[in-house]
Amino acid sequence: MARKRKELPLLEQITITDIAAEGKAIARVNELVIFVPGVVPGDVVDLQIKRKKHSYAEAIAVKFHAYSPVRTAPFCVHFGVCGGCKWQMLPYSEQLKYKQRQVTDHLTRIGKVELPEISPIIGSDKIQFYRNKLEFTFSNKRWLTDEEIKQNVVYEQMNAVGFHIPDAFDKVLAIEKCWLQEDVSNRIRNAIRDYAYAHNYSFINLRTQEGMLRNLIIRTSSTGELMVILIAKIAHEEEQQQFQQILAYTADAFPEITSLLYVVNNKRNDTITDLDVHTFRGTDHIYEQMEELRFKIGPKSFYQTNSDQAHRLYDVVRRFAALTGTELVYDLYTGTGTIANFIARKARQVIGIEYVPEAIEDAKANASLNHIGNTLFFAGDMKDLLTPAFVQQYGRPEVIITDPPRAGMHADVVEVMLQAAPQRIVYVSCNPATQARDLQLLDAAYRVSAVQPVDMFPHTHHVENVVLLEHRLL
Repeated sequence: MARKRKELPLLEQITITDIAAEGKAIARVNELVIFVPGVVPGDVVDLQIKRKKHSYAEAIAVKFHAYSPVRTAPFCVHFGVCGGCKWQMLPYSEQLKYKQRQVTDHLTRIGKVELPEISPIIGSDKIQFYRNKLEFTFSNKRWLTDEEIKQNVVYEQMNAVGFHIPDAFDKVLAIEKCWLQEDVSNRIRNAIRDYAYAHNYSFINLRTQEGMLRNLIIRTSSTGELMVILIAKIAHEEEQQQFQQILAYTADAFPEITSLLYVVNNKRNDTITDLDVHTFRGTDHIYEQMEELRFKIGPKSFYQTNSDQAHRLYDVVRRFAALTGTELVYDLYTGTGTIANFIARKARQVIGIEYVPEAIEDAKANASLNHIGNTLFFAGDMKDLLTPAFVQQYGRPEVIITDPPRAGMHADVVEVMLQAAPQRIVYVSCNPATQARDLQLLDAAYRVSAVQPVDMFPHTHHVENVVLLEHRLL
């Protein structure tokens, strides 16, 4: 006999008091901390507990008794269903306040290192249409909201193109207007969708992997150029013809597209890094501009998705590095070498290291494009490449810049950095929690001299943070 699940309580008229690190809000009932999505401090709500542990619980708001005076109306019709832009109901000034505090809390509670006064977060001038890249998914299973399901309506069109619903990988929320990317992105996506509807194209079934249209990637750039990549699964000749027809329609309908590319993906996953990309019309790349530098962006290239804030972020890195032209700089986790090339003219030499070989090829190409001759780039696993032997061969750096993934740096990498003993370390992080952990490892030899948060992603809880560390013996 199955064990009866314990019924979880409904808590009435609870006041939301704070924001947690991962973007959920907090309520406290006696000693119990409750994490709640979709609410803001000052809201008074009824909470249905969904999951309960000894010291905390997770809940959803099922009824609002009073709205917080700081709450603002979300601007997107998809808010609350789409998994992105979860802080739209918070004014931007409030978002920045909580991101600033998130950085402070992580560095003090996890890092436990002595800190200078943390500089005010650099906010984004654009809080809408700030992204230069979006990826959309096709699906033959359109997500229906609870309200739509209750109406018991039979929908003729169940195909959709948009974003995955959290925790429902095979269903896609049909997006009519997304506020993240310039509006040309909405027009292109909706036109391709409508053409596919009118001509009865099949959309992929993400469980059975049947169907043709799979993904759409749209990239815009600061130079005004536009890249569109359409990805499909092609099972037979008729689908090949259909695919060519929708590409021709897209090219004719949007002559402003600089680079119209396509990929045939017959695998069971959506990654295209191991697949050939074909040019249907235009070039196979677009360009980004940052100060006097131009960066060539291909279909598989990584580039910071908020171009304006990327410039501000890199400017902080350059300022913290305090280069005079005589320094050897190591740029760890260099990606496509954007930071390395951005600072190269201020350094004697910059050595970039990155795991992804294709990214290193982009880094070399962008150095050549900008006539930068004092960079060296190496591809390989950081903990295997950055060794004492590497430092002995290529020289001890005066400055190390590190921009690791969310997981932070491997302990072996930290150890080699300590042995190399650069004068300054500039640590760029998209996760202040793991950054704080790494700062603790560096604390014996380095003091934190400056901290500068930068907001790359308005309406989300994510925050970028730059820390300057200076050697204690210098």
